[in-house]
Amino acid sequence: MSDGVSEGDLREVVVGEQRLLDPQVRARPAQVEALLHPDFVEFGANGQVYTRDFIVAALAADPGVSGEGTDYATTVLADDVVLLAYRVVGPPASLRSSVWVRDAGAWRMRFHQGTRVPAGS
Repeated sequence: MSDGVSEGDLREVVVGEQRLLDPQVRARPAQVEALLHPDFVEFGANGQVYTRDFIVAALAADPGVSGEGTDYATTVLADDVVLLAYRVVGPPASLRSSVWVRDAGAWRMRFHQGTRVPAGS
């Protein structure tokens, strides 16, 4: 672990990710915007590249989640930069990774990618 990232920071990153999986949060654009870095980008499981504005609008329009996040693993990449990898169980199952950066004192997601996996994997 880096000197600049504490156990509390790592917990905060996991909680932020879990909040983005919460339909109550996803339905509220201001809450999603607070968790996503202004330069956020996502590589979708379908091969599309999504911007922050697109994701905020898409989550507000359809806030449902088709699974539950499990097996969260954090890796400190640098001071104020954390990689979070985890699995979503439930159809469709996926492996996901996010890069979180500390931005003006708050942890915000800068990048996200999801990869679908076969059921039972």
